[in-house]
Amino acid sequence: MTLKLDGKILSLTIEERLKKDIFSITNKSIREPSLAVIRVGDDPASGVYIRNKEKACSRIGIKSLIFHLDQSSSNKDVGKLINTLNIDESIDGILLQLPLPKHLDSIELISKINPEKDVDGLHEQNIGRLVQGKLSLRSCTPAGIVNILRSQKITIQGKRIVVVGRSLLVGKPLSSMLLNLNATVTVAHSKTLNLKEICLDADILIVAVGKPNFIDSSFVKSGSVVIDVGIHRLKSSTNNLSQLCGDVVLEDVIPKVFAYTPVPGGVGPMTVTMLLVNTTFSWQKRCGLISTVDDLLS
Repeated sequence: MTLKLDGKILSLTIEERLKKDIFSITNKSIREPSLAVIRVGDDPASGVYIRNKEKACSRIGIKSLIFHLDQSSSNKDVGKLINTLNIDESIDGILLQLPLPKHLDSIELISKINPEKDVDGLHEQNIGRLVQGKLSLRSCTPAGIVNILRSQKITIQGKRIVVVGRSLLVGKPLSSMLLNLNATVTVAHSKTLNLKEICLDADILIVAVGKPNFIDSSFVKSGSVVIDVGIHRLKSSTNNLSQLCGDVVLEDVIPKVFAYTPVPGGVGPMTVTMLLVNTTFSWQKRCGLISTVDDLLS
């Protein structure tokens, strides 16, 4: 029987752990952790993601603050807010919600965030520490994927892992995390030749291309593990209803594989949970406390 890697159940388990950790500390008259989220413009999907993050913070005792800037805000405007939050000692984490309006430079703005408050794990200092194998704030989706695999004792060391996609958010940091765990990693992308042959060699295939139903069973080795990072809303050709799907044609792939992540309910919930882990890590460090979440970030 094919194993479903349920990210939702794992995320709730980790949330309960974080909630207990936070309560045990705040019960000793130490302030609660706090997360500042910067939203620029009115992208509907960003609004949904931010509400989900607010709810998750509320569940475990993290204070969330939303700063909503106008669509026309400049790099200077956003940078000024980031600088204000950097020096605010009551703020433990700063999240710049992506994507930004096209006229803004996301790399430049992320570089302005204090790396100790960079709970998205995208600042060049945190990426550098990741490459060096040092403990630091980790990119949320890649860290969520690693924890999903570990939770089911799926071996990473020595395995051939193919990551399809080389984005700053997923592919690049994920490949470094997997290398640090002694996997043999291949990163494929839009210019890769013979993609199907490369994917068929994977013990673990991780797909983050942002294209709905891109990978079917012809790309997948029997008995492998498939991690589907994508999520898309597609309208049905027969009626006006829409449905969610990933980058993988799961109904085609499931009979062939050992394990898979569902869409929804796989990688997505763990992305939010790792944001909570990062915020907790930053808060504990900034308050001079011993970290209780190192195992989720290593």
